[in-house]
Parts: sequence; C-alpha cells; structure tokens
Amino acid sequence: MSQPSRPFSSAASLPHILLIPSAGMGHLVPFVRLATALSIRRITVSILAARPTVSAAESHLLSSLPSSIPIVDFPLAPLDPSYFPPSSDPFYLHYEALRRSAHLLPPLLSVTGTSFSALIIDVSITSTFLPVASAANIPCFLLFTSSASMFALYSSIPSLSLSSAEFNIAGVLKIPNSSLPPPLRDPTNLFTTQLVDNSRALPLSQGILINTFPALETEVLTAFNSGHIVPGFPPVIAVGPLPPLGNLAEKQPPGASQAMRWLDQQPERSVMYVSFGSRTALPTDQIRELGAGLEMSGCRFLWVVKSTKVDREETGEIEELVGKGYSGRVEGRGLVVREWVEQVAVLGHRAVAGFLSHCGWNSVMEAAAAGVTVLAWPRTADQRVNAALVARRGVGVWPEHWVWEADEGVVAAEEIGNKVREVMRNQRMRETAAKLVAEATVEQDGSSDASKAMLSWPSLSRLLNCPSLR
Repeated sequence: MSQPSRPFSSAASLPHILLIPSAGMGHLVPFVRLATALSIRRITVSILAARPTVSAAESHLLSSLPSSIPIVDFPLAPLDPSYFPPSSDPFYLHYEALRRSAHLLPPLLSVTGTSFSALIIDVSITSTFLPVASAANIPCFLLFTSSASMFALYSSIPSLSLSSAEFNIAGVLKIPNSSLPPPLRDPTNLFTTQLVDNSRALPLSQGILINTFPALETEVLTAFNSGHIVPGFPPVIAVGPLPPLGNLAEKQPPGASQAMRWLDQQPERSVMYVSFGSRTALPTDQIRELGAGLEMSGCRFLWVVKSTKVDREETGEIEELVGKGYSGRVEGRGLVVREWVEQVAVLGHRAVAGFLSHCGWNSVMEAAAAGVTVLAWPRTADQRVNAALVARRGVGVWPEHWVWEADEGVVAAEEIGNKVREVMRNQRMRETAAKLVAEATVEQDGSSDASKAMLSWPSLSRLLNCPSLR
C-alpha cells in the first residue's frame, strides 16, 4: 500500500522546487542529496516518489527522509510487461512506466495546491516530462546522475554513428566503441530507445546539473559551456560533490553496522573495500574467482557480495556463493557481508585505503571525496567511461581487458590478487587522490564552493529568466 504524501511547507515566501527521480539507488541517492543541499540554501523542496520502488534499498531511503523533505506519491499509469522481452531490466521498465505517466503530473500538482518555482527531473525520463512541464509553463532543470564525460556522450548520441570505432567529442574526449553501454548496440533495446528519445529532448531544459566538480572534469565542462559539444545547449552546471546526509536519510538498516564494527578493529589504511553497487551482480563463477583473488592478495578486505540485480531477490547464504569454508579461511583479515552498507561511512573510515569498484558514478564521487584510490572493474552502462576518467586523473587503475557484462570469460583469481596488491601499495596514486580531496572539499574560494553557489535560488532563477545564458 502506498504511504500517504507528507504535508507541504507553508513558507510561501520561499521558492519551492519539486525533484523527480527515476529508479535505482544510483539515481535516488543523488536526488536526495541534492534536496538536502537545496534545503540548506533556504529552498523548499519536495520529492516525487513512484511506488512501489524496484528495490528495498530505495524504499528504506525514502522512508528515512526527514519531515523537512516532503514526499509526493505519484501513481503510475499501468504498464503491460508483455510488450517487453521477459529479460528486460526491471529498472528500465520502471523508467518506462514513469515516462508513460508524465501526463499525470499536472493534475497531481493541481491537487496539491502548491505552486512550484521549478522542477528538477531525472535525465532518464526527460523525453516525456520536459514537454509536459513546458506545456504547463513550469521551468525545468535536469539532474544527470553520472559524469560530465558520460553526459558528453549522452548528449551527442543523436549526431553520432554508433558503428564508429571511436567517438571523438569536440576534441576533448575520445571514447572507444568498446566503452559504449552494451544495450546501445541493439537499436530495439528499451534502454536505447529511451536514451535516444531523452537526448533529443535535452535542449528544452533551463540547465543540466551534474554531480561533479571542475577539478575532476575541467576540459569537458568548459567545452559544454562554450558550445563546443552541443551548440546552443543549456548551461551545464557542476554541483558536486553533493554532500552525504549522515543520520538524516542514509541511516543503515538493521545489521549493516557489522561492517563498521569490523573496520574499527583494523589498522589504518589497510583495507580494500569491495562493492559493485546496488544493481550490479557478478555471476557465481566470477564471484568465486574474486573471492580467491582477495584471499591470495594477502590484503585485508571488506566485501559486499551481490548475486542478483534486485536486492529483494537475494536468497541463500554467503557460503553458497563464495564457497564452503571461505569465511573461516579469511576470518580476521576479511569480512564478507550481503547487507546494504552506508558506503560514505565505509569510504571515510580511517581503515579503508582502496576501493575495488564497478565505477558507478556515485561510487566514484564518494571515493574522490574520501581520498580513496580505486581499482576499477566496470561491468555495464556508463562505467567504462567513468573508469577511464579515474585512470586519466591518476586516482585509480583500470585493467581495460577485464571482462564486463557484454563479454564472455572470467577474470582469474591470481590476476585479481595482483591488482589488489598493486593498488594498495601505490603511494603515488594515494597522494594524487589526497590532492583531489582538497579540490573536492567545500572551502572558501574552492572550486567546489563556486559550483555549489549555483544551487542558490538567485543563481537558478537567473538561468530561468535569462535565455541568453544558454
């Protein structure tokens, strides 16, 4: 049963922005963080929530939001799954249900009786929500939940030939075809049709917000805002790193503190944290090789193991995945858990020095903000583009031949173990990561501070009222 919508603030003198995320923790988390960042700047915010969510983690996050961030429940139009292949990604199906429900937004807003100053919409649902909002005369910004580098590819899709061996974007970014999200190789794939439709609608927005910061992606951000990537494009605004919410909205579910208690017992900068995010699941044979590689590395590790894309479907015991007797062999040196952990707290812990990551963008930004070096193992979607950025900036290592979901094969334990040791022992890379932290930290006169100034209402309203800024 849907939870009742929370009441709105009566502070009519304050601007009020409605945030509309799509599906998955990789999308919901940055929206919740953005809501907090805006609230700090005396902007009233509400979040539109389409329930039921795909994952339990999303439900938990929404239920833990403070009362200062009201939730508006959004009833989706029925979506007949028989029109889509049985193997369709459940998160993409949720995107589609949202896209096809955009026409329900104006009547819902009229029922609330709230006059919104602007909307901030997830880029994955723009093709239908932007025209509806435009017809209702509601200004719209977009939030892109990956890197500016990935957005350069995303926004250029309508003008690219996807059969090219390499994509040279405005002379500032070269992306090989092998880094293209695998579904884009199939023009009939649901993800592909959504992306192409959404990318064509981008110019209808007043601006695109990206959770990045200038020191990390200087050239790409400059190229966007000088019109070199897409001429006449709306402003692309770096607003990161968006702040974690601590105890307000990213509270850990019961049992998740086991990881923090274990980290408290480990030496400083001794642990490799291993996680492939909230959606990425490794096949069982690769899970076994990864486990063996971590054991062979001789390094301490905290491993969040995941075998299914949707967390509600996780069943069985850890030993069934990693092999009988594994937990006992690594006891004291390694901890394997299945529960959702509060990743910001883990990466910020004094014991953590490295991060074996799929390079989802939230993970990359959290590692950058914590000064933790990355062993990149992208698995799908935008992750190879993000991994290339990590390696280019000198804050991580990406073994480019390691397989991802589009490939057959398994990365061997010995190779994994060697790379884990390499990253954990690389002092120069650790110093580069620490330098990047200084750039990412919010300080007076810092680049991040200048980016976040754009989240003030005067700055956003200037973009709304001055088309010449586009």
